[in-house]
Amino acid sequence: MDKQTDFVLRTVEERDIRFVRLWFTDVLGTLKSVAVAPAELEAAFEEGLGFDGSAIEGFARVSEADMLAKPDPATFAVLPWRSDAAGVARMFCDIHLPDGSPSYADPRWVLRRALGRAADMGFTFYTHPEVEFYLMKDTPDKGPPEPIDHYGYFDNSPQAIGYDFRRQAIAMLEAMGISVEFSHHEGGPGQQEIDLRYADALSTADNLMTFRLVVKEVALEQGIYATFMPKPFRDAPGSGMHTHLSLFEGDRNAFFEAGAAYQLSQVARSFMAGLLHHAPEISAITNQWVNSYKRLAGGGEAPEWICWGHNNRSALVRVPMYKPSKGNSTRLEFRSVDSACNPYLTFAVILAAGLKGIEEGYELPAGSDDDVWGLTNAERRAMGMKALPSSLNQAIQAMERSELVAETLGEHVFDFFLRNKKAEWEEYRRQVNSWEIDRYLPLL
Repeated sequence: MDKQTDFVLRTVEERDIRFVRLWFTDVLGTLKSVAVAPAELEAAFEEGLGFDGSAIEGFARVSEADMLAKPDPATFAVLPWRSDAAGVARMFCDIHLPDGSPSYADPRWVLRRALGRAADMGFTFYTHPEVEFYLMKDTPDKGPPEPIDHYGYFDNSPQAIGYDFRRQAIAMLEAMGISVEFSHHEGGPGQQEIDLRYADALSTADNLMTFRLVVKEVALEQGIYATFMPKPFRDAPGSGMHTHLSLFEGDRNAFFEAGAAYQLSQVARSFMAGLLHHAPEISAITNQWVNSYKRLAGGGEAPEWICWGHNNRSALVRVPMYKPSKGNSTRLEFRSVDSACNPYLTFAVILAAGLKGIEEGYELPAGSDDDVWGLTNAERRAMGMKALPSSLNQAIQAMERSELVAETLGEHVFDFFLRNKKAEWEEYRRQVNSWEIDRYLPLL
């Protein structure tokens, strides 16, 4: 028994933990949970907990249903919102097949595999997400959504709901060992942003799944509702998850080169070129819902065009302002990702795109410091810019042709994801919405 496993078993006993929730996600990024009693925990570590994989979205057919959830002891944390009741803790799981091999359908394994490829090249992948979401007065079944306030970006509002919410959510996250860097009111009415501190990509993905649950739990405790829907209001900004990225070689930031333009090394420039080149084909993963493309089409710091720029918030990839004395802070910011993505698959395809750029020596096109939203389409094309997919259907078509995404996700996840998204698009395409009724019924 390793030290981390022994620590978990001792902590469960010493803190009188009555239930341990084992967490994992399906292919679409929905959090799954099963609770085990402390007496079953040691066996779960050694053998895994059996479950019916055919009942989980995208996991297995009935004929290959048996799967095992093996808890990762490094992810153990006590759930702070249950402190007044029987002690409850959680751990994330890796999913295995009965023969002990990793499950081809496990999003966590997809990311582990991509990180292993980076490690073979000498790199560790770090990410830092800025997570936006909306707080509503009522749950969705109570009628049209109504935000909790009408304040804007960085407003220090006298109405304390948003401030109290962020304070309680951050306290819970930090009690679980998840470090928060910033928090503030965002640009939309009732919109919030909480930024997680830099961590390796696997830890960040686990932290994001915990983050989304904590945010929803705190909202329910306060009698409000939290949503990560990318674009809940037509005339307000969408909820993105701008993600800062860097590669390290040991303790050295591989993106940093003293004296280079913006202090970006050739590794960083090739990584960014990979992101730009493969952006259309990974969009169905980074922006996986029909509603995601309402955000990308809506401006409000959401990119529509493929370009990069120094400190340019209208670009798909931004190079944040560098600090000459802090080479380790050199990084890239990928801005198309939204808060409703599956973070395991998203980080996997982002990393794969960047590594492809490094391996193939992609040339970085000229950057743009222009306000991309203020240019005409003709001006954008004259500058060599291409558009991101403007709908889930376009994103599906780009992904379907992508060898990079197929290789990164693996055949099973790739095929299931495409089938699921095609079905979502077909269902959406058949809808008749209120805009059509209001526009055409009186006219036609």
